Amino acid sequence: MIDSYASSDDAAVATAGARAGADVVRTMYGQRLNRIDKGAGDFATAADVAAEEMILDVIRAARPDDAVLGEESGQQGAAGAARQWLVDPLCGTLNYAAGNMLVAVNVALRDGAAAVVDPFSGEVFFTDGETAWVRYDGADDALLTPTSATRLVDVNLDQPLPSAPGFRAVDLLAHPEFVERFRPRVVSTTLALAWVAAGKRAAYVTDGGDLSGSVHFAAGIALCRAAGCVVTGIDGAPIGETGRGLVAAADDETHGLLMSMIRSRR
Repeated sequence: MIDSYASSDDAAVATAGARAGADVVRTMYGQRLNRIDKGAGDFATAADVAAEEMILDVIRAARPDDAVLGEESGQQGAAGAARQWLVDPLCGTLNYAAGNMLVAVNVALRDGAAAVVDPFSGEVFFTDGETAWVRYDGADDALLTPTSATRLVDVNLDQPLPSAPGFRAVDLLAHPEFVERFRPRVVSTTLALAWVAAGKRAAYVTDGGDLSGSVHFAAGIALCRAAGCVVTGIDGAPIGETGRGLVAAADDETHGLLMSMIRSRR
C-alpha cells in the first residue's frame, strides 16, 4: 500500500504520510506510554516515535532521494538538500500525554506541499503550495476560507520567550484593545494554524525565531499562506532566516490590529 504513493504528487505524499501518522496516534491514545526525556521539561512518547516511523516509511517509499528532518529521528540526508521534508509526528505531546485530544500530525515539504491532520476529528488540511483544502471522510475536498468572524485568537504561551522583555505573548492578553476586539484561546499545537486557514480562528500568535524551517510550524504556515492568510513575524517582517516568531491572521485588518497591539507593548 505504501509503495502506491511513489507515483503521487507531493500533496498526496504529505497527506498520506500525515494520515498514516495520525492512525498511529489515534490507536495509541489512552495507553500507558513510555516517555523519552528531552530535557528542560520536554519529552516524547512511544506514540511520537511510532507515528514518525510510519510517516517516514511513506516518504521513503514515495521520495527515496529526498532529505527528511524528523522531530524524533533528526536529520536524514543532506541538510542543504533541494528537497527536504519536515515531520512532526505528534504536535501537542503534552496534551496527548495528559489525555487531551488537541493534537496534530504535521508533514511538510520545505517551500512546497504540506498536510496537517487532526487524528480525532478526522480532518485533513492540505496544500500543494498554492491552494489549500480540507478533507473529511466521505465528503468532497473543500477550499480553506479564512475569516476573522469568530474573533478567536490563539496565543502560544510556551517557553522560551526570546523577545522578552520587549514582547511577551502573555502581555497581549491584557491589552485593553485585545480584550475588546478578540477572545483569547491558548493551545500548544499547530493545529491552531490549520484552524486560522479554515476560518475557525481569526489569528494565531507566537514568539520565537525563524519558524519557517521548524517541524512544528512549517505545515501550518504553508496552509495559511496557500489559503490567503496574512503571515509575518511578530515584528511584521516576512518569515525567514532573520524572522522573529509568527503572526498568522485571517485578513489584513486582523493582522494590522494585532501588530499595533504588539508594538504598543514593546
